[in-house]
Amino acid sequence: RTVRWGSNVKHIDLGDKTLLPGLIDMHVHLDGPADIGGYRGLEFTDSFWGMTAVKNANDMLGAGFTTVRNVGSSDRNDIGLKQAIDAGYATGPRIVPAGYALGATGGHCDSTFLPPSLEKKDGKEEGIGDTPEELRYQVRRQRKYGAEVIKVCATGGVFSRNTEPGQLQVSEKELAAIADEAHQWGLRVAAHAHGATGIRAAIAAGIDTIEHVSLVDDEGIRMAVARKQPVWFSMDIYNTEYTQAEGAKNGVLEDNLRKDREIAQIQRDNFRKAVKAGVRMVFGSDAGVMPHGQVGGQFRVMVEYGMTPLQAIQAATKNAAEALGREKDVGAIAVGRYA
Repeated sequence: RTVRWGSNVKHIDLGDKTLLPGLIDMHVHLDGPADIGGYRGLEFTDSFWGMTAVKNANDMLGAGFTTVRNVGSSDRNDIGLKQAIDAGYATGPRIVPAGYALGATGGHCDSTFLPPSLEKKDGKEEGIGDTPEELRYQVRRQRKYGAEVIKVCATGGVFSRNTEPGQLQVSEKELAAIADEAHQWGLRVAAHAHGATGIRAAIAAGIDTIEHVSLVDDEGIRMAVARKQPVWFSMDIYNTEYTQAEGAKNGVLEDNLRKDREIAQIQRDNFRKAVKAGVRMVFGSDAGVMPHGQVGGQFRVMVEYGMTPLQAIQAATKNAAEALGREKDVGAIAVGRYA
């Protein structure tokens, strides 16, 4: 439409360029350098990881992502970096932090790479719970220290030791307790769920976004479409290209690479099915598994596997803003919205 500019308005002619809202990545790990895998992480002191998050956040901003949801961080590095950015001490995108991810003892979000002699001596690792009551406590604890979203690992994963992606690790009853507690505090919940059983359990439990969704079955897709309370799929269908090319050199264990190979194409095919069925979709890269500055490459794969270019853009703008519950602040070029 034609816009009439007043004399007090600066008009910038961008020519043939397209203006987009700031992009939103719903699944990042800012303190996870992609080039340090497996046991190579033991070479560094604990505070090292927070320092890497500063660079990775800046790389995300340089790639056009002005809002990121950090779904799990050691030592609450995501919360600390958010505070530093908000206070002007660092440069980076708007961060929606989760603090520690929640999970079951021995599960994907527990520390599974160390022998018993090196484990925490005074109880469970941060974020770990094995009953609905313990997991409610962990929701409250993460919120107490600054979490703005709750992350739970409902199934096994690719880059953990001694877990398989299809394994259900947190029961539907436990997931429902997490969702109920988080929603009471006004927080939304993201569930890592590769396996079909875990995906269905998370949807039935009232979880807000399902992460990875690699092995979803037809019933899981049907449930996501039919649920009255909106649920979004966040499917990281790009990072396997980096992992398979660079993972071994970076120290990623062969068993982890094996799991990635086994599910990567299945995940991409299921992405196509979910898009065709009309599931609400958001952009989630799992940055940290791959370099943060390269996540925009996922748009290409999203279009290759069934989205129109506009749908892919909306997944990282309008849809992501709605899934965050921040559609009044981000996700569109409009008066009062942030970049």
